Amino acid sequence: LRRPGEGRLHRHHADECVTEPSLRDRIIAAAAERTAVAGWSSVTMSRLADDVGVSRQTVYNEVGAKPALAEAMVLDELARFLAVVEAAFDEHPGDAVESVRAAVRGVLERAERSPLLRAIASASQGGDTELLPLLTTQAGSLLAASREVLRGRLRHLVDDRESADLDTAIDAVVRLVLSNVMQPSGSPAATADEIAWVAGRLL
Repeated sequence: LRRPGEGRLHRHHADECVTEPSLRDRIIAAAAERTAVAGWSSVTMSRLADDVGVSRQTVYNEVGAKPALAEAMVLDELARFLAVVEAAFDEHPGDAVESVRAAVRGVLERAERSPLLRAIASASQGGDTELLPLLTTQAGSLLAASREVLRGRLRHLVDDRESADLDTAIDAVVRLVLSNVMQPSGSPAATADEIAWVAGRLL
């Protein structure tokens, strides 16, 4: 997948061959780890350069300024969530509603275990809100990537008569999931059942 404008959204599949991470990937991973441990405010290009063992200028060359790094870090984490979605659809071929149920439950369970998401949530409570807009008011890249994955999976499972409404249904489901990632309203299983019910009506 490609973000609007630039960059590549890496997919993380368990069955992919393990390759040596690129320098850019190593910098993003170091930023995510530092954010999870000490907060986004602790992330500087100089510290990342020390963490990865390169020059500060090299960090800038690879990821750009800090806002670009923040988006890259969030999209990298998103790729791991989208791998969960892909796996759920693989496990329930031909069944749109069960695929959505399994995908939502998997995403919400992973969200509970994500150090980066916990860091973003706790930082926003403490006033460090620089990352939060990437998951809320400035979530365009995140939403677009999520919609693209769901559209690719659902378009073959939906009757042609409803295909015109598919984008509307996908947008509603994606926004429901993101809302529950940021502010859970129940257990992952219960929420997955609720969103699967909505998806079944919409689809």
